[in-house]
Amino acid sequence: MRAAPPPPLAARPTSLSRLLGIALDALRTGAEERGGPLPAGGPRAVTARVRDTLGAVLPETGTGQDEALRTLVHLLAAGAADPAHPLCAAHLHTPPLAVAAAADLAAAALNPSMDSWDQAPAASALEAEVTAVLAAEVFPAAGRPDALVTTGGTESNQLALLLARERLGPGTTVVTGAHAHHSVRRAAWLLGLPAPLVLPAPRGVLDPGELDRALAAADGPVLAAATAGTTDEGLIDPLPELAEVCERHGADLHVDAAYGGPLLFSRAHRPLLDGLDRARTVTLDLHKLGWQPVAAGLLAVRDPGDLAALAHTADYLNADDDTEAGLPDLLGRSLRTTRRPDVLKAAVTLRALGRSGLGALVDLCLERARDLADLVEKAPGLDLRDRPVLTTVLFRPAGAADEEVARIRRTLLADGRAVLGRATADGRLWLKATLLNPHTTPDDLARLVTLVEGSTHR
Repeated sequence: MRAAPPPPLAARPTSLSRLLGIALDALRTGAEERGGPLPAGGPRAVTARVRDTLGAVLPETGTGQDEALRTLVHLLAAGAADPAHPLCAAHLHTPPLAVAAAADLAAAALNPSMDSWDQAPAASALEAEVTAVLAAEVFPAAGRPDALVTTGGTESNQLALLLARERLGPGTTVVTGAHAHHSVRRAAWLLGLPAPLVLPAPRGVLDPGELDRALAAADGPVLAAATAGTTDEGLIDPLPELAEVCERHGADLHVDAAYGGPLLFSRAHRPLLDGLDRARTVTLDLHKLGWQPVAAGLLAVRDPGDLAALAHTADYLNADDDTEAGLPDLLGRSLRTTRRPDVLKAAVTLRALGRSGLGALVDLCLERARDLADLVEKAPGLDLRDRPVLTTVLFRPAGAADEEVARIRRTLLADGRAVLGRATADGRLWLKATLLNPHTTPDDLARLVTLVEGSTHR
């Protein structure tokens, strides 16, 4: 019996166009079925729907590409936590710009691998141009700053600690605040560094006095890790003062600006990042306040000489004679070998929106956070933790126990009506709204407040 001909494998425009229509239609119908920011019913119901729809994961005979694409894209959309919905506001999880998603499709279709020039000629040149410009945004006074493309804040922070270890030695101590992202502590463990010295941060930011005392007592080299945009409260450490302390004690400074870094695009809010350029390394994420499809991280480096520690040779990818003949060496641009051309979507976005367009989106999201804070302050049954610095707003029902706050969040999730996060601050549990959707309106925020009020003491 003659085997059936295989489906068209190459993602050429002619074969993609019809399939893309199927996928877009399935995205639409799936969202219509969901009807809200999250599928109703909780984990068990979602898992049951997935299993019922999926059936055999690997059937003996396939269903065909049209059916498979339509069914599973619809399933995923119907069961998604949709960041484009205005009531999906729990995490640093943004609705990607349509132009960036389209660019990401093109990158997937071309499928360059960013580990050797002969697999990604234009993509490697594009990455070099874009990363140089973004590094200069972070370090405008540096001679030739550089930036590496990463999968996000976790990889960027790990790279920053790795570069510090190679620069300062394996006994380097990381000093950070209790509010710092968990990836800083995890990176120290992965890299075999001493356990980080974690300083208390009762006000949610790293205190320069605490850092000064810690550095004065330190024995050996130190990397201080500050934060510009904390995960729980969206706060920014006092960067100029921390930089002064580090310089006085001869310590290096890394700033995790995965959340707050894109304020660099905003003329109104860029001053919140004063002192950022005094760091040695800076983490940025454009899949947060940059509205890129995941993944779109960066590690900006003030001194490109620090990147020499990443040099690595594999003869089939960057043989010495090829490099000497002028073929770019890409292996030292990442700890990964095969990696996607994630720079394309960022390059398209920067060109399409420009600084003013991106800055306007940043400003709008910060304005919406202030709008929500206003609504909470006016609601007699709700308490506001504090006025927002970035786009994070913490609030809770007045007088409620932590168990009640947690129940309200889970009730809204189970009903599929709203997606709110949780954060502990001042010894209490708070509901967390992270407003990263520029299309959210004040009416949407009022509806969110009403939902929380209606779920209290239910």
